[in-house]
Amino acid sequence: MSLQAELQQRVAAALCSVGIEESLAVVTPATDTRFGDFQTNAAMVAAKVLKKNPREVAAEILAHLKLEDLCQTTTIAGAGFINFKVLDIAISCEVNRVREDARNGVVQVEKPKTIIIDFSSPNVAKPMHVGHIRSTILGDSLARIARHLGHRVITDNHIGDWGTQFGKVIYGWKHLLNEEALEQTPIAELVRLYREVNELEEKDPALKETVRHELVKLQRGDAENLGIWKQAVALSWKEFERLYGLLDITFDERLGESFYNDALGPLVDRLLEEKIAEISQGAVCIFFPGSPELQEKPCLIRKGDGGFLYATTDLATLEYREMRWKPDAIWYVTGAPQQLHFEQVFASGRRMGVVTDLRHIAFGSILGEDRKMMKTRSGENVELGGLLNEAIERALAVVEEKNAELSRGEQEEIARIIGLGAVKYADLMQHRLTDYVFSWEKMLSFQGNTAPYLQNAYVRIRSIFRKAEAEGISVEAVPIVIADAAERALALQILQFGEVLHTVLEDQRPNLLCLYLYELADRFHRFYEACPILKSEGGVRSSRLTLAGVTAEVLKTGLSLLGIGVPERM
Repeated sequence: MSLQAELQQRVAAALCSVGIEESLAVVTPATDTRFGDFQTNAAMVAAKVLKKNPREVAAEILAHLKLEDLCQTTTIAGAGFINFKVLDIAISCEVNRVREDARNGVVQVEKPKTIIIDFSSPNVAKPMHVGHIRSTILGDSLARIARHLGHRVITDNHIGDWGTQFGKVIYGWKHLLNEEALEQTPIAELVRLYREVNELEEKDPALKETVRHELVKLQRGDAENLGIWKQAVALSWKEFERLYGLLDITFDERLGESFYNDALGPLVDRLLEEKIAEISQGAVCIFFPGSPELQEKPCLIRKGDGGFLYATTDLATLEYREMRWKPDAIWYVTGAPQQLHFEQVFASGRRMGVVTDLRHIAFGSILGEDRKMMKTRSGENVELGGLLNEAIERALAVVEEKNAELSRGEQEEIARIIGLGAVKYADLMQHRLTDYVFSWEKMLSFQGNTAPYLQNAYVRIRSIFRKAEAEGISVEAVPIVIADAAERALALQILQFGEVLHTVLEDQRPNLLCLYLYELADRFHRFYEACPILKSEGGVRSSRLTLAGVTAEVLKTGLSLLGIGVPERM
């Protein structure tokens, strides 16, 4: 049990002793460390219920608190905050427990859940672009953190592999295909076919009917068109896999929209039969008369012409996931503009009897320096592959300057770790609902809240150990003894790691982990400046080396949960 959890448990016991609901015993890190290490506002909350003076309630709680073995001082501040300053020996004991724990003090959940995380979802025959960054990186980090906490996670890449665009792609494949280009740059060639057919349709409206007929043939299972479609899917997925490999992202499932195609008609028919859906002006809709928000916004699941919609596919997907995985929760990691869509789908699911916890993990947009949606100069979406390659190239220029003595292979590997880490961290450090401006200068900086700054903190620690070994100094871990204020602050930050991870999942906010790691690196640097490590002697040196080593492990683990690696040198 962590220090924070131990304090919370003891506060709960004290509350119970004075007749206050023990669920009010919430202990958090102190907002102002001048007054203590942890605090609780339990007395202030209880005072409102009891209609008493908060400070009097706080004094009553303090009288029943038994903390002699844990705290130096316990004080009442302000309107009734109770502050706790922990004993140095208690901090030492706890940080040594973390040192010996392979999980860095992270306690897994008592009741693991089965969570499906739906993220990334690129479209076949189109390149992945900057718009896919947030879903892909955010979804992957949430999956990593949830697994680390003991949950069973199924990652599902619900790719867009079915739709009207394939009529154009198939027609273009039959009449305009450049086979050499298809072999060398398949996605670019598929995009070219789509665009050229689109332009031809504008010049010759009659061609639209021919293109639509190609789509109908595909939907009816025509062997030739089905074969072309399968090739387009395979070529697209090969390119997607290359990018996912570069980002170190994998999926347990990758069932596209086409997988659910045969289930759409029977689903709509059943919903009509069960009176969940009804026909309105020729279309089939699900209405929500009991919902003020959706009363005037029904979920359309079949158009008047018989066509199905994204909502239809999502409901069929939901039923499949319920049957196959029996999940406790399904998280859909998509942009904020899709909020209404998911509100309708979730409400429809509830009318169908789904009780699974369904969540839309929404996020904002990536903006260019003009604070508009990030585009190329020609107005096109910025391709993800090109962006990642540029990140690595920019990082390589920095690595070449700082580490000219390293081999080319070492420089390139370090640049890959730094460049990709910079892109991921720049995205994850934001509150997911905010828009942010994409800036190469900021994300690749070695100063401030960036991945290179955190990676450099790890590298600095590893260099201390290398220097110690070169000087014949023992680097074997020993019990940590807290004596200096900077040691104390660093140790307390280390002890917050397990608490932060649980908080991240409460609202699916990896930016809280980013902030924690930034503060950890900052406290390490303050410790490094205030407390000489290798210049110290005997037990003090060994203790500080060990404390630095624990810091490095927590930094490495925390960054890995964000999908970010660490180099040994920079």
